[in-house]
Amino acid sequence: MNKYPLAAAVALGLALAGCNKQEPKQAAEVALDTQEKKVSYIIAEDMAKRLESQDVTLDPQVVLMALDDVAKGRESRLSDEDKQQVVAVFQEKMQAKQQEMLAKQEAEFKAQAEKNLAEGKAFLEENAKKEGVITTDSGLQYKVITEGSGDTPALDSVVEVDYKGTLIDGTEFDSSYARGEPVQFPVNGVIKGWTEALQLMKEGAKWELYIPSDLAYGPGGAGGLIGPNATLIFEVELHKANVKQDSGEEKAAEQE
Repeated sequence: MNKYPLAAAVALGLALAGCNKQEPKQAAEVALDTQEKKVSYIIAEDMAKRLESQDVTLDPQVVLMALDDVAKGRESRLSDEDKQQVVAVFQEKMQAKQQEMLAKQEAEFKAQAEKNLAEGKAFLEENAKKEGVITTDSGLQYKVITEGSGDTPALDSVVEVDYKGTLIDGTEFDSSYARGEPVQFPVNGVIKGWTEALQLMKEGAKWELYIPSDLAYGPGGAGGLIGPNATLIFEVELHKANVKQDSGEEKAAEQE
């Protein structure tokens, strides 16, 4: 049996990548019963997937011819100069495809940003008319569910809260309630809408926040479900107004 070097195995992977486009005869079944065969399969599979994701089309018969040439020690059928010219043209085409793809993605992102901004503005305008909803000078809206009676966090406080975040269409994107435990973070280390609201709340309070995009993640979004210019709704329950202070007092008491 001919033993192909690693480069040949990689080339075989390239051949497989072109199979879905050229539709050659189906490959014969080979039992993957040795380390060499398994490695060959893994390399070929990986290369095929990579090239497929880049929309690269190869001629399987030509690739197999190159495999045979390398395995039998024949000289290359193309000069180094030919190879350089061909590769240069290939790279130009690939770059053009990538630029086209990026332009399409940017256009889609921009359209989504404009849509989210318009829908968010309309939502907040209607929401401001509802009973119990308060709008601050920044545009933040909130509704008090439970007042609370404890301390109010400062800008440099570390708070402990439970929360649930949704989009204006009701889609939930995050929830500490779902994870089963509250979270701690600095008041000045979160989105602007949260930072403002937390400094208005008292320990034990539960509010619903309606945060315009410029006080949330803005035109960049946050990835995942939070798109560009998304208006966000949060249910926030403030358990502790200053975790640092509480921890310091506990340690002092233990030392005494």
